[in-house]
Amino acid sequence: MRTATVKRTTKETDVEVAVDLDGAGKASVDTGIGFLDHMLDLLARHSRIDMTIRAKGDLHIDQHHTAEDVGITLGQAVRKALGDMKGIGRYADVHLPMDETLTRVALDISGRPFLVFRTSFRRDKIGTFDTELVREWFQAFAMNAGITLHVETLYGDNDHHISESCFKGLARALRTAVAIDPRTKDEVPSTKGSLGG
Repeated sequence: MRTATVKRTTKETDVEVAVDLDGAGKASVDTGIGFLDHMLDLLARHSRIDMTIRAKGDLHIDQHHTAEDVGITLGQAVRKALGDMKGIGRYADVHLPMDETLTRVALDISGRPFLVFRTSFRRDKIGTFDTELVREWFQAFAMNAGITLHVETLYGDNDHHISESCFKGLARALRTAVAIDPRTKDEVPSTKGSLGG
């Protein structure tokens, strides 16, 4: 079973995440941030990774700590659930259209975390959500999942669509990269013989 539960408690947030990489895309998400809940729900749905995410944070200050710590904790849970990474696809890329927006996402479950994020927004907020937190979430997730992640919005006008295309693109790429290839199910997809170390 490729499952994991991770709990992170700081003076700013209290976050608990459970994932099942071989799930059906079921999500139960409550971060206290409506827009982030929406993005995480579609991340689960389109990655087919079951996710339960509960977060309580210092939202009276702003949404930064909560969004970042959810990214950290989810990244740690995905990494833990991957285990020894035998048989995974490892690499994946996708072009994800969302109405007028097109975003390209490519990733490598390499154990060498890195983020390239070439996406910009027209406004400071989507509803009450700070658009700068989209990048912060992706940074936290990539660093803690141990993945090399490239996200680039090629074009788009609507900030909601831009954000959604980034999360859906990540979802579809993760779905492919974490999937077990039956031809190599007993092999780690690396000439080094190990990943994540």
